[in-house]
Formats: sequence, structure tokens, C-alpha cells
Amino acid sequence: MLLFLNFLKKQKTEATPKKAKTVAPKQVAVRKGEIGEYKIDIQLDQLPKDCRYLSDLLIKNPKAKSGYSQIDHVVLTPYGIFVIETKNYQGTIYGGKDRKTWSVNGKFKMLNPFVQNYGHIKALSSLIDQKYDDFFVSFVSFTKRATFKVDLEYRKIQSNELIVYDIELSEFIHRKVSVSKIQHKKPLLSESEISMAYNVFSDANIKDPAIRQEHEQALKADTTDNTTQATCSICNKSVSDRVKSYCISNHKFNGKIYCYEHQKDVY
Repeated sequence: MLLFLNFLKKQKTEATPKKAKTVAPKQVAVRKGEIGEYKIDIQLDQLPKDCRYLSDLLIKNPKAKSGYSQIDHVVLTPYGIFVIETKNYQGTIYGGKDRKTWSVNGKFKMLNPFVQNYGHIKALSSLIDQKYDDFFVSFVSFTKRATFKVDLEYRKIQSNELIVYDIELSEFIHRKVSVSKIQHKKPLLSESEISMAYNVFSDANIKDPAIRQEHEQALKADTTDNTTQATCSICNKSVSDRVKSYCISNHKFNGKIYCYEHQKDVY
């Protein structure tokens, strides 16, 4: 009898890990924004061998409020330097060249991303010779969860400010390079110049986690200082910025904001 009880106890102990594994909650591997960045990195990896790129740069910028500029991607090609700002909004994007702020679904305001990217370009251009200033091209990339209602000039390949969907980014880079080849008899940047710029940008990149966190906190504080507290459309209860962003990006809410309790009523 004692042997039988010991056998059962042993079986229970060995089975415990399997049971725990079964009921363990699923872990989210990466955020949606990180998935979007990864999709872009895959495209950039497939660019011609004479192109080089860097991602997630943090460089000093005395003119920025945080003292730094965080740049999503920089692509160095023989026919231009492409600086890419990525966005992960869902909804209709309204904006124009003469507007400092754009909007999502006509409700949520955002800084004109090209104004933001202009600051990034100036920070990068200050690191290299000014003769390269005219070679910079500004790209703003959105996911397919967004719909553009912006100036048509932003979609014309001749422009040096282009708005694209993430899945067509490499296509637009190829097209932009092709147009530049037609306009210029020889490359704008030699192989050695591309390597030089790549090394300068890479060396300027700040990898210190503490400084990066300080930069992010400064951005959040600035957003909080300039944003009116959002409230529920039904009960007028204050909601967090996270709830506000979720509601605005969800087409079912039609641009309105709801607290957690009243979100269920909409569904």
C-alpha cells in the first residue's frame, strides 16, 4: 500500500510541469509597432548591394526638446540618402504641406510627420559635409491599417517628401533611385562616400539604455503637457492616453472615445 501511494505521489509530481504549461497564459512576442519595423527591415535587406542602411538611431540634436533625435531608418544609396519615419496609426490620415499638425480620423492630432522628419534630416546632415544636404529624401511610412487623405504631391515620385505604405517602401526607393539616375549622369555618392556617411551615423548612434529611456520619458512628458485630458463620450469620465489612442484607432468607435465600461456597449 505504501509503495502504491509513493507511486501516485511521484506521478503527480512529474505531471505538474505539463499541467502548468497547459494553463500558462500566452506571451505576446512583440508589439505591433515592432512587427512593422521588422517588416521594413526585411525589405531594406533586399535592396541592391550598393545600398546600406541603419535602423533605430538616437543621435544628439540640440534643437530638439529632448536634446536628441530618434530616427527609424536611414538608407544610403548612390542616388540619395533616404530618411524614413514610420507610423503605426489605424484610420484615415488627414494632412497637408502647409499644416503643422495632421489628424487621424479627424479627431486625434499628430505633428506633421514631415516636419518631424525634417528635424531628423537636419540632425543627420549636421554630421557630414553640407554638400550632401540636397541628397536627402524624406519618407513617411504607414501600415495598411491607415488610409491617406493628404496632398497628392506626397505620392509623386518626383517629390523629395514621400508618403508610402510600409509594404511598398522598397518599391518607392527603387523608383526614386531610377528617377535620380535619369536626372544625373553619374552617382551622387560614391561607394567610399556611402561608407563614410554610414560610419559617421553609426558612430553617432547612442546605445546607452539610460539615455534612450530618458529621451522617451521627455517625449511622453511633452505630449502630456500639450494634450487635453480625454474623457468618455458617454459618462464624461477621464481616460488614459492609452485608452484614448485605442478608441481613436478602432474604426468601430467612429472617432469617439469611450471608457472601458462603455466600450462594451459599442460592441
